[in-house]
Amino acid sequence: MNAPENRLWSGNSFIPMVEPLRCLIVDDEIAAHYVLENYIGRMDRLTLAGQCYNALDALNFLHRQPVDLLFLDINMPELSGLDLLSTLSYTPKTILTTAYTEFALRGYEFGVTDYLVKPIPFPRFLKAVDRVLAQTATPAGMAPTQVQSATGPADSMMVKVDADWLRIKLSDLLYAQSWGNYVKLFLPGRMLLTPLTTAELESRLPSDQFIRVHKSYIVAINRIDKLSGNTVLIGESELPVGITYRRELLERLHK
Repeated sequence: MNAPENRLWSGNSFIPMVEPLRCLIVDDEIAAHYVLENYIGRMDRLTLAGQCYNALDALNFLHRQPVDLLFLDINMPELSGLDLLSTLSYTPKTILTTAYTEFALRGYEFGVTDYLVKPIPFPRFLKAVDRVLAQTATPAGMAPTQVQSATGPADSMMVKVDADWLRIKLSDLLYAQSWGNYVKLFLPGRMLLTPLTTAELESRLPSDQFIRVHKSYIVAINRIDKLSGNTVLIGESELPVGITYRRELLERLHK
């Protein structure tokens, strides 16, 4: 019996295959293209969609053909890699490739997943890609759109912690804090670190139960004990409230 396309036969059931991430290399150095193309070709979960030698060509490429993952150099003529990120309305997962670490740290302002310092060792490349895969992965290899229906009712969610997937009850989630390439989830008596961005977590949480109060914080509305000036109190934790978020917070609290 032949397995249908994009599915594997396992025992008496079909398992959906995960599509490889489409990658775009953007770098003005030919040698960097050679290395990254070789590394990408060695990974089943990645496929090379294109190669650009300057940021403007990359911008035009992305307008024609969106990708899942950028390998992006920072220091390029005319338009830098960070300039490119600032112009995009939708940013793919991004791994910076650079010889200048002082500029790489600025990339976290744009939500990049990781940065690689040239010359790039293959083990370090694997680690960066693993971070991307952890952020895009779903249990049992299902597509992200299947997660909510497949992982249980809306009163809980699955999160990746280290190598495991854990189910947490939304009623237990006090607040979440952005932490570089991760999000800290604070529950009574414990904290979990999961490879999500704050925006990704916000999209998965029910908006009638949770609210963004700061660019780095999402809180459970019914867990707020006190709002005082530009801070909220949740238990013994005092969290900042951003100016742009305060008005909506006040409206929600007075409903």
